[in-house]
Amino acid sequence: MNPNRSTRALLGNLAVGLGLLLIALLLLRLHLGERWWPAAPLASQWWMALAALVVYAAACFALWWCTRQRDDDNGDSNEPPILVAWSSQTGFAQQLAQRTAAHLRAAGHKTRLRAIDQVDAALLSSSRQALFVAATTGEGDPPDHALAFLSRVMPKPLQLPQLQYAVLALGDKTYEHYCAFGHQLDEWLRTHGAQPLFDTVEVDNADADALRHWQQLLGQLGGEASHASDWSPPAYQSWLLRQREVLNPGSIGGKVFHLQLQPTTGTLPDWQAGDIAEIGPRQSADAVMQWLQANRFDAATVLADGRTLADALARSYLPDGADNHDANALAASLKPLPHREYSIASMPGEGSLQLMLRRQLRPDGTPGLASGWLCDYTQIGDSIDLRLRSNSNFHPPANDTPLILIGNGTGIAGLRAHLRARIDAGAHRNWLLFGERNAAHDFHFGAELQRWQRKGGIERLDTVFSRDDGQFHYVQDALAAHSDVLRQWLDDGATILVCGSLQGMAPAVDKVIIDAIGADAHQALRIAGRYRRDVY
Repeated sequence: MNPNRSTRALLGNLAVGLGLLLIALLLLRLHLGERWWPAAPLASQWWMALAALVVYAAACFALWWCTRQRDDDNGDSNEPPILVAWSSQTGFAQQLAQRTAAHLRAAGHKTRLRAIDQVDAALLSSSRQALFVAATTGEGDPPDHALAFLSRVMPKPLQLPQLQYAVLALGDKTYEHYCAFGHQLDEWLRTHGAQPLFDTVEVDNADADALRHWQQLLGQLGGEASHASDWSPPAYQSWLLRQREVLNPGSIGGKVFHLQLQPTTGTLPDWQAGDIAEIGPRQSADAVMQWLQANRFDAATVLADGRTLADALARSYLPDGADNHDANALAASLKPLPHREYSIASMPGEGSLQLMLRRQLRPDGTPGLASGWLCDYTQIGDSIDLRLRSNSNFHPPANDTPLILIGNGTGIAGLRAHLRARIDAGAHRNWLLFGERNAAHDFHFGAELQRWQRKGGIERLDTVFSRDDGQFHYVQDALAAHSDVLRQWLDDGATILVCGSLQGMAPAVDKVIIDAIGADAHQALRIAGRYRRDVY
């Protein structure tokens, strides 16, 4: 809630209190009679009653003004507002929707915040992007106020091909129908032609990991302009950068780096294929020193919490300036940098945690926040803030299950971990479809993948390079050409894992699968957990 709205809420509450007090005094006057309350002229009594009614009416107006649903003024006036709709039984989903809208506003987007019972067919049809924060209550039931949406909107024969959407589903795994209403919304939107921005994010009992993942996805949607700190900062551990190399020298695309890290102390922890590394980025040492010099602070100043001022600035957004030269007050006002997520490309048995990422460049040519920190500013032996996060939605199927792996670009990182785990377990019924730009420069882990294929660890390997003269242009084209093989593998019980670009590749692969097996079978795959995606 912004300060102006908070002030209006306070004034509204004061007005309500004053109005109720005046009415109570009038009722008391009538009840006690003149013996306990001196008589007043009849006209005065009428004026008192009128004043009480006026104050009470003003109070009601103030409360309406504070709590009314409204569209925000932020962002480009030509951009349709992003709809953020919530369904909540206890108020938690509403709070998360408010945080979601605030995050998008910080990135310069207009938002339209609505309770789901205030969402109708016309609003959905006029929206281009919509985010739903959907709680499930009881044994898989929607919140009470969502029943109006279910009865008035969901039965209508809507077509929403223009709508991109995402669902944050809140639930409790101890109940059989976990996050049922969120999944019901997702299925209804897909059935009516809407396109998912990313897969439904499930939240078990306010799980902080899942909420950070949702915020990470919002950051991708909102763009780098968002200065929102993590809602629940990860408890980082210290890791050391042991090795870093460029995987695609000479590529026409951005540089791709392969990093190897190990814990500063102790042994390598365990993780599963598909899990995520949450990285805490830092500002470059040069940027911090320039800020300190420009604002006449000493980098070695020790703060009350024992950190140096330079260290506090390195982990925060650098402010435009400083109001005074109180270092502790400055540190208290800093906004911490949000985490970034990367698919883990290795398994613990390989002796290191490996990452693969493309260095992102801002419009002015400078490296992006997290990729610049990992690819440019750190040196071998430097400490990296890192935390492992389980990603159960992208964990592997049983080893006796055939596995189809589809990805492009740096999406090969998460797929490589799955292949490594499968090969180590003796599961060789694996089909990898991978796409990039040029075979000569962008076939990441190419020699290793071809070696695994020769030794029988990969049954089928289909590669597509869009800038070369090949049979197919993109990885989805290869999948479509082999739709008969796809149907056979699925008939054999295969699971599909997709990792890579949210824009272009992932929705195109989704369409190929629907065309190959039909919408009902596609939906059945998703429900059975045999079609999973980690896209960004």
